[in-house]
Amino acid sequence: MTAIPRPEHPRPQRVRPHWINLNGVWQFEIDHGRSGKQRGRQEPGAQLAGAITVPFCPESRLSGVEYKDFMAAVWYKREFTVPEAWLNGRTLLHFGAVDYAAEVWINGQSVGIHRGGYASFCFDISAVVRPGANIVTVYAEDDVRSGLQPRGKQSGRYESHDCDYTRTTGIWQTVWLEYVPDVYLADFGLVPDPDNGCVHIEAKLSRYAAEATLNASASYQGKPMGSASAKASGSTVRLTLPLAETHLWEAGCGRLYDLSLSLDRPGYESDTVASYFGLRTVALDGLAFRLNGRSLFQRLVLDQGFYPDGIYTAPTDDDLRRDIEIALGLGFNGARLHEKMFEPRFLYWADRLGYLVWGEHGNWGLDITTSRGLEAFLPEWLEGVERDRNHPSVIGWCPFNETWDRDGTRQNDEVLRIVYETTKRLDPTRPVIDTSGNFHVATDIFDIHDYEQNPETFRAKFEPMKAGGEAYNTFPDRQTYEGQPYFVSEYGGIWWNPGQQDGKAWGYGNRPASEQEFLERYEGLTSALLEHPMICGFCYTQLYDIEQEVNGLYTYDRRPKFDPERIRRINARKAAIED
Repeated sequence: MTAIPRPEHPRPQRVRPHWINLNGVWQFEIDHGRSGKQRGRQEPGAQLAGAITVPFCPESRLSGVEYKDFMAAVWYKREFTVPEAWLNGRTLLHFGAVDYAAEVWINGQSVGIHRGGYASFCFDISAVVRPGANIVTVYAEDDVRSGLQPRGKQSGRYESHDCDYTRTTGIWQTVWLEYVPDVYLADFGLVPDPDNGCVHIEAKLSRYAAEATLNASASYQGKPMGSASAKASGSTVRLTLPLAETHLWEAGCGRLYDLSLSLDRPGYESDTVASYFGLRTVALDGLAFRLNGRSLFQRLVLDQGFYPDGIYTAPTDDDLRRDIEIALGLGFNGARLHEKMFEPRFLYWADRLGYLVWGEHGNWGLDITTSRGLEAFLPEWLEGVERDRNHPSVIGWCPFNETWDRDGTRQNDEVLRIVYETTKRLDPTRPVIDTSGNFHVATDIFDIHDYEQNPETFRAKFEPMKAGGEAYNTFPDRQTYEGQPYFVSEYGGIWWNPGQQDGKAWGYGNRPASEQEFLERYEGLTSALLEHPMICGFCYTQLYDIEQEVNGLYTYDRRPKFDPERIRRINARKAAIED
């Protein structure tokens, strides 16, 4: 029997005892004409022309399809069996991510539609599943050239080019079934509060239920830390869970508490969820970024979440962990998760390893020159924030990246302002950068991108700030620095691909003539930021090469280009702004 790919639980912060992984071989068919509905592809008895290995996108080698051209739409189908005991409660069908607009049928009956290629979603299929065999059919439309959907770094041309890469169409994260009781915990938010030695919990029930009680208990390394309970008020319940001991989650040390949640009703089946949390605070103080009250310099690296064989999808869970371990070994303490909502398993390993990350969306490709862009962006962004807000590794939100003008028309500033304000209201515990690099409208941190390759010229750009002069602003006619913490969130990008044919190779600036010249340039650029007393962090471009972009510190197949220890020594130096 063929092993199930990506067999691990896809959401480690929300694990129930009864679930079934639906990854593996599905029927598959490309629908260039988007005519499949008219041809009855959604009917249970309809057979699709080919096969695919889920959760890998059809562009990838691991999918078994490896079709690289544009696909207007795709179809998936497979049989599954629901345990008979599940029919006494509710059966939920979960999708980690489907790019872009998806419709799902069970036994020929439509159970829901979702738009957004990065956010997770689920449908309650209890009313249509039956004992024995069932058929699930998935249809997904995708058009990265429309301007009406975020595409991230997926190429809008036939070929990959510059810093845009192979596309992802359809299912690209785990699909799974989950059993829940008739009334269950639909969502819950965790707010760690180390100053008061507790964690605050706010949970939503699937519907109102009389006499429902939420019971919560926490432990640390197997030792009980406390418990609390509260009765539901309507369809929500709030409680504070006091902790016997305070163990802080810190950079490089991901101390995690285990959390058990149980929604109980007299005479009814309980809903039990295994989760975890980290106890830490994030704050901005003057020019400093503070983690647990201490000024911390963010030594970040750009991670775009691409894999040679899986494209958007890591081949294994170990590959997710290894990317973080590579970055930590190079002396970075975190990453910008760039132009992509990363899957929760990556955030799980970041939580475990004490790795700081900024949550970002894949906004490129979306036209935000009018308010229509808000319609396409905000719902999916909020789904992502709600999904990932409980991860201690996420230390800030950055919904947009480099919001360039489109065909001579400027961005609609109100789109950025509304997304910024809405994000702050949904999660007031973290800073928000409205758009990384340009063009800022409302932001908690002022960040810039600069790929100057000469270390002395680079350093000189920031010198006036030390004497109270103007802060270096890459677009002074479009954005204003207002005294926020200052973050150089993209720099470097040094082109280095020795031993490779240039072909379509791409990087920033002039290539160094030798490895020694590369290291001297890297040290000069990085030291200029570490030594500046008003800069709170950097993000180097980038961790590994991706296809034709060859400015990684590692190759695309994750082999080091340099002695990692030499990079680590440069990155690990104490920053001027740190306590």
